[in-house]
Amino acid sequence: MILNVFKNALYACVVTLYVTGKIIAQNTAPTLKTDVPLDSIRLSDPFILGDKPTQTYYMTGTGGKLWKSRDLRKWAGPFNVAQIDPKSWMGPTPMIWAAELHAYNGKYYYFATFTNKAIKLGEGLERRACHVLVSDQPDGPYVPMKDSIYLPADKLTLDATLWTDTDHKPYMIFCHEWLQNDNGTIEKIALKPDFSGTTGSPKLLFRASDSPWSRERNKDGSDRPNKVTDGPWLFRTQTGKLGMLWTSWIYDVYTQGVAYSQSGTLDGPWIQEKEPITPPNFGHGMLFRTFDGKPLMAIHSHKSVNGRTVRYPKLFEVDDSGDKLVIGKQLVDGR
Repeated sequence: MILNVFKNALYACVVTLYVTGKIIAQNTAPTLKTDVPLDSIRLSDPFILGDKPTQTYYMTGTGGKLWKSRDLRKWAGPFNVAQIDPKSWMGPTPMIWAAELHAYNGKYYYFATFTNKAIKLGEGLERRACHVLVSDQPDGPYVPMKDSIYLPADKLTLDATLWTDTDHKPYMIFCHEWLQNDNGTIEKIALKPDFSGTTGSPKLLFRASDSPWSRERNKDGSDRPNKVTDGPWLFRTQTGKLGMLWTSWIYDVYTQGVAYSQSGTLDGPWIQEKEPITPPNFGHGMLFRTFDGKPLMAIHSHKSVNGRTVRYPKLFEVDDSGDKLVIGKQLVDGR
């Protein structure tokens, strides 16, 4: 009982920090704005799709809204783009975390984590799972496909992303929540060719405890690797090296690390870098290219405003020309 109370209290704390207050329901009409500077937008887990056919950058993240820009400097939004089935397990107003947009075979796919607070799993944890929606256009609307679930209903999962491996098959890469297994994991599962569901069973890639850089304290005051796995993002360097960005904590500091696959495939083994790849207080990064081919990282940082934790999207230059990713300078106002 004491352990359950402790876990639930800790979970509430994490949610508060993670979403910075109540996430606006997806069916609430937002107030649209134009010419908004990037650093004026409050957004966790920023994801940017540079869509060449429309010559537009589309940004989304936690909360599930969409922003549009031609130059990465001034943005218009937020727009509602996700149309969920209110009769599904998600309910009519799910929380949406870490949304991503992926162009694949002529369609656009919306990978996101949905939480239904009305459904409780073991120890009072709210049902949360990764799911995929589809659209013919990058700005939606994104609608459900055939399968009602992508991962086991009793498994708390989050932060799904897409990767096509050397077998030319698409996979969903996701985290299994540390609150449920006490040692967060990053796993893969095969997607159907049209992304309408998954096939087979999930396979473990690595655990939070594999990290040499993340830290937390046990009850007796001793150190251990942090339990959290968050925000996986796969990439290949220009030399063909397969890497994965992922985020955890160093005590109370949100921190991003990187691992590289020794085999060059999702099956690894995954070798963790000894030090974080980005400065302290940055995490949940992803990589994209500008329309002139420049590689950038979108990531968020946070600060306290009137006693509340607020998160902001940031951009960093990156160098992916070698075997390992190198982070460059932080851009100011998208430049």
